[in-house]
Amino acid sequence: MKVLIDADACPVVDLALSISSEFEIETILFCDTSHRVERDNVITIIVPKGPDSVDFTLVNALSKHDIVITQDYGLAAMVLARGGYPIDQNGREMSDENIERLLDMRHVGQKIRRAGGRTKGPKKKTQENNISFEMKFRQICERAILAHKLEESTGEK
Repeated sequence: MKVLIDADACPVVDLALSISSEFEIETILFCDTSHRVERDNVITIIVPKGPDSVDFTLVNALSKHDIVITQDYGLAAMVLARGGYPIDQNGREMSDENIERLLDMRHVGQKIRRAGGRTKGPKKKTQENNISFEMKFRQICERAILAHKLEESTGEK
């Protein structure tokens, strides 16, 4: 079980590393050559710059019960399909119950921008977002560890 971080423009890398080390969960950072994000004692996988190159590399490294920190709903959908736990930098967990709506919202925004329209950008990050992320990330770590241990004890895969 691992924590995989889509580290390109991820504002909670250090917080996530601190929490994952408390739970003794291996963490891997993924970024492209234009966003080199490296930390001591953490594996960083750097991929060539390209559309979705980080996403596909991360998904190929993903195992069931891994936790993925990303703000990319397309990547989150792939993580869910492979039995992982996606969460964004504000503490929103993507799930089977909300991913379709999030993907639809992303699609509508893309259509508006392609037609020359403008959409609002993300809101400024607040301390409340960090608190929310920390609380939800801890919950997901606990849930993923339990699910992983249960699967190991029953021999399921």
